[in-house]
This record gives sequence, structure tokens and C-alpha cells, in this order.
Amino acid sequence: MLSIDPSAQTERENYKFLIGSIIPRPVAFVTTVSADGTLNGAPFSYFNIVSSNPPMISISVQRTGGRQKDTARNINDLKEFVVHIVDNQNVKQINQTAASLPSDESELELANLTPVKSTNISVPGIKEAKIRMECTLEHSLQLGEGDKQSCDFIIGKVVRFHIDENIYENGRIDANGLGAVSRLAGNDYAKIGEVFSLERPK
Repeated sequence: MLSIDPSAQTERENYKFLIGSIIPRPVAFVTTVSADGTLNGAPFSYFNIVSSNPPMISISVQRTGGRQKDTARNINDLKEFVVHIVDNQNVKQINQTAASLPSDESELELANLTPVKSTNISVPGIKEAKIRMECTLEHSLQLGEGDKQSCDFIIGKVVRFHIDENIYENGRIDANGLGAVSRLAGNDYAKIGEVFSLERPK
């Protein structure tokens, strides 16, 4: 087995090991609103659950050359955002939103996504997602070594769930109906494949 010191590698080399090892990763599509009122949207695969009491989720927004991305800046400014689950029906549109646009241009318009009004917050979500979660900012941490900030780690509290009634039954979500996709390395994604069960030991 290889034994590799990450401090002896470049950031890109470590990145490739991480995204190739930690798979599959769920994909969040996050909408935010900028100070000038522009509705922005971007996908993130550094995304997961933090807590169920209260319900909290996290996204890690990587910086480019130490520069904060629109999503992180907008969340820190407005303290609100919407997280959507990316599925096999919307993934091609969501992928288009990964394009680098000026801050005053909306990725939703580029991808022909439909804004929908939120219930508890001012930031709209998108109609094309089967699940969306309205969130308020709980914590925002700037991470990195020394003066070099490399990412913004965002923890949001879910203040409203929106779930397509076709995938909801008795308090549970039908995984096959949701059809969530996951991120692998490079340009690769994965669908839910073979499912197996193991009883948890008591």
C-alpha cells in the first residue's frame, strides 16, 4: 500500500486523491441573492448533513486563489440560502450553472431554471428540484493555513422543507423516485445503483 505525505504534494494532487476516494458525494444546488439583487446558483459536492436536531446541513465553498466565491459572499451578507438536491432529471441543467459568470449575471437564466418563491426566507429556490431546503446561516468558518484562506465552510439551519408529493409517503422519501445523483472524480457522476440492507447491531 502506498503511503503519501499530503504536505509533500501540490493542492491539485491532494484534490485528486480526495475526490477520487470520497465517493459518491451528494450534490447540492445552492441559490443565493447578491447585494444588487441578482439571483445566483451553483452546484457543490462538498455537502452533507450536520445535525437533525435542529436540522442543519453544510456546504464547503472552495476559494480560487484566495478569492471568495459569490455563493459564500452572498450567504455571509444575507444570511439566507436554498439548498436543492440534484437528481437525474435536472443534473444537465444544474451542470450548466457551474460556468464562471460575472457576479451580476444569473446562472439560473443561463440554465433555463425556474425561480420559485420561498416560504420563510427571501431567497427563491428553483421549480426543477424535487427537494429544496430553505436555510438560514448558522455558522460560517473561513478555513486555510496561515493567511491563505482556502474555503468557506457554511453550516445552515433548515427552516423549511419542500418535497415533491410524488416521492413522499408516511414521513419518508422514496430514494428511487428522487433519483439523486452523486459526484465522482473528473466529469463523472453516478446514479443510485444496487441497494442492499444490513441490520444494525443492537
